Formats: sequence, structure tokens, C-alpha cells
Amino acid sequence: MTIYLPIAEQAVDVWLLLAVGGGIGMLSGIFGVGGGFLLTPLLIMMGIPPSVAVASGANQVLGSSVSGVLAHWRRRNVDVKMGSYLLAGGVVGSSAGVWLFAQLKKLGQIDLVINLCYVGLLGVVGGLMLAEVVNAARRRRTGRLPGKRHSHHRWHALPFRQRFPRSGLYISAILPVAVGAFGGLLAAIMGVGGGFVLVPLMIYLLGMPTAVVVGTSLFQIIFVTANVTLLHAVTTHTVDVPLALIMLAGGAVGAQFGARLGARLSWDRVRLALALVFLAMCAQMAWGLVATPDDPFTLVR
Repeated sequence: MTIYLPIAEQAVDVWLLLAVGGGIGMLSGIFGVGGGFLLTPLLIMMGIPPSVAVASGANQVLGSSVSGVLAHWRRRNVDVKMGSYLLAGGVVGSSAGVWLFAQLKKLGQIDLVINLCYVGLLGVVGGLMLAEVVNAARRRRTGRLPGKRHSHHRWHALPFRQRFPRSGLYISAILPVAVGAFGGLLAAIMGVGGGFVLVPLMIYLLGMPTAVVVGTSLFQIIFVTANVTLLHAVTTHTVDVPLALIMLAGGAVGAQFGARLGARLSWDRVRLALALVFLAMCAQMAWGLVATPDDPFTLVR
């Protein structure tokens, strides 16, 4: 069964979109990420224009994040105070990102920028997470296990320190605001919830416990992606509503299954799996930048 997408200007299979949305929603529930880091490349591979994939994908990320955060809320894995500071930065970052997206679209460079951002960020974040998992496994084998719940760094002592009881932290409020702003910028330009960067930063930069990170990340993603979707619809006119709604339906169901599955998994395995997924998508996007296209063309005077 096919449906015509008016903004993307093409017909696609409904069941394929539902399957993609469900798979992304499951990742959202397991990893605490919106799933846009996989959704946008998948839509582009299906022939959806990159600008439409980014704007419409942000709406699907919103739906799967709502479903996922409800599941984690029941398990008391959401730090609302930390999420509020992340959200404050996220709104500012996403608003600036939509403006930048519109400027790049006018210049005709948005497709290249989207691909380069995915290659760079997925490679760096995936590599760092993989290195951390390997180092943690090495420490366990040698018996040098960390004695503290989290690490304290010099940047935690910056001004405006706040207590975050649910996360067991006493750190500067500047840090979560800055992390949220960076995630919001990525959400606007890349069509992601920002979770694939937020989750590692919340663990390694802020020092939050991994179990609380997942629910808190989804809490912040809800409002940031809502802001991105609204701004894209008003300024760039690239939100394809039928495309977004179909994936939204699949994502809402998938997130519930993902949250249940994630609760049964070892967090070390979750981190390893997420790192490998990042690196695989980085390789796929990098190959797309250098490989000869199937339908090459030239412009001749």
C-alpha cells in the first residue's frame, strides 16, 4: 500500500514507513536517544529529499520520545530539574539552528552540511564511547574498579552551582544549559533529537548515572523537537505531515517495547551496542560522500 507525500513529492510504501518508525522508536526506548541519527539517513536512502527528511524526522522523534519518557517516568528514571536546565539551552540552540538551516538552504549547501555533520559527529562520539567501554572492561579485569558513583571534574566547580538530587550531583548550571544548547543546534540542522550526543555528554561531562540519563534525555528531547518542528514548518516549509504521522504511529509503539527491553539489558552492553551503531552509520555516510553515484551527470557548456 502506497501513499503520496506532498512535500517530498513522491509515493512511498506505508508499511515500510511504519516499520522504520517502529524500529527508531525501539531505539529511543532502549538508548534514550530520539533515533534521528538513524532515521534521517534511512529516509534519504529511501529517496526523501534531505531537507524534508530532517524537518519531518524531527516530528517523528518527538512522538517516540513522548512514548519512551512515559515508560521511564514510571521507573523514576527522569531527573526533571536537570532536564529543565537542558531544555532551557535546547530551546535557544534549536531556534538558532533553524535560522542557520534556512540560510544554508538558500545557499544550496544544506545537503552537504547534513552529511558532513553526520560523518564527523557519529565518528567522534562512537569512537569515544567504544574507547570508554573497552577501558571499563580492562579495569574490571585488573580489579581496578572506580570507587565513586561518578567522577568530579574541574568544570563542575564553575559558577552557579546547583544540586540535582535525583542524579546525585552538585555542579554548575552552566554545564547542562551548554549541553542542551548544543543538542538543540544539532536537532535543527540534522533532524535528530540530539540524544546521540546528549547521552554521552550527560554521562561523561555532567557525570550523571546512566539509568537516569536515558529518561532525562528523552524528557528534554520532547520539547526541543517540538520547537524544531514548529519553526521548520513556519520558516522552511519542509515538514511533510503524512510522512511524519505514519512514522509517528510506528515510533510510539516501538518506544514502549524498547523501554521494556532496555530495562533488562546490561548498561555496558547498551553502551557497546550504541557505539557500534554510531560507527556503522558513520561509515555508511562517509561512503556515500566519496562513492560514485548510480546516476552521475555533468553540466557542459
